Amino acid sequence: MAEAAGTCARRPSLFVARATVILDNPVSMIEASDRTLSEARPEVGPVLITGASGFLGPALVDVFRAAGFPVRILVRATSPRTNLTWPDVEVAEGDMRDPAAVAAAMRGMRYLVHAAADYRLWAPDPEEIVRTNRDGTRVLMQAALKEGLERVVYTSSVATIRPHDDGTPADETRPLTPETAIGAYKRSKVVAERVVEEMVARERLPAVIVNPSTPIGPRDVKPTPTGRIIVEAANGKMPAFVDTGLNLAHVDDVAAGHLLALRRGRIGERYILGGENVLLSQMLADIAGIVGRRAPTLRLPRAAVYPVAVISELAARVTGKAPLATLDGIRMSRYRMFFSDAKARAELGYAARPYREGLRDAVTWFRQAGFVR
Repeated sequence: MAEAAGTCARRPSLFVARATVILDNPVSMIEASDRTLSEARPEVGPVLITGASGFLGPALVDVFRAAGFPVRILVRATSPRTNLTWPDVEVAEGDMRDPAAVAAAMRGMRYLVHAAADYRLWAPDPEEIVRTNRDGTRVLMQAALKEGLERVVYTSSVATIRPHDDGTPADETRPLTPETAIGAYKRSKVVAERVVEEMVARERLPAVIVNPSTPIGPRDVKPTPTGRIIVEAANGKMPAFVDTGLNLAHVDDVAAGHLLALRRGRIGERYILGGENVLLSQMLADIAGIVGRRAPTLRLPRAAVYPVAVISELAARVTGKAPLATLDGIRMSRYRMFFSDAKARAELGYAARPYREGLRDAVTWFRQAGFVR
């Protein structure tokens, strides 16, 4: 799709110098490349980042600060401040569904990275997840248009992509519909992504969409559903598994992919930001190896796990704590959530380190934070 009028059009000089990508510093992924750039590269300028109090958000702030972007973050007044450790980052308080708070946070910005989301696979009211992710995205995109931002990076998810039945890695050409998405979280991300796509097409919103797979690594404060699996496995509380798989990527590489999308992404396009496709059994074995425990070997049929999920969800309604096993999670486990990030590698210069580095960083952080004993 054509870029919106007003998008910065400064084009970098062509270069072919070869450089080594040093993944320990995610910014080097952007700076080191041997391919010709044909897209406009936005200049450094003020950027508003949502979701900075969560998991991916702090990594985004680090990447954009390291690249020289002045950063402002939008966080709720009730959001945890554990990860907000930057002395030079401006904090704007407000809910992303509040148009007035969002407009105030957007004032004076040139770019927006919208990564905030309600990332839960279960909630007492599932539609709350849908409303938050859909309506918050719409409010932010409308404010970006009104403020005349030059470019937007919207953080979607591979949850919007239909996996293959046979485990073949899926790509951006397989969008889910709200009707075929399993569970409220996936449905919420599908409808939010459609909001962005429609605004690109109808209102010339200068947005690039990225679809992270499953980030892992440090500072998973909540933790996320995948982080909870890592914690439980590291503590020896996952003696069995079902036959499923997922795509795992270091959170810092996913964050670096957002900056690449801002600089090199095509307006209206989607880019999977992934890592390695890994069986759950292998992931649990690798966690066991990191912490020095025996790897689980008991593979359960899915039917045997359904009663556990039912009981977990009933208990969650009483305790208010998120269940470890959910019915939607069991339904999703029928598919190996394997994806291809070939498009992001080819067009953006995206790269990802071996996923085991993300596991090690995650376990180290969880141990330091007291989650793993």
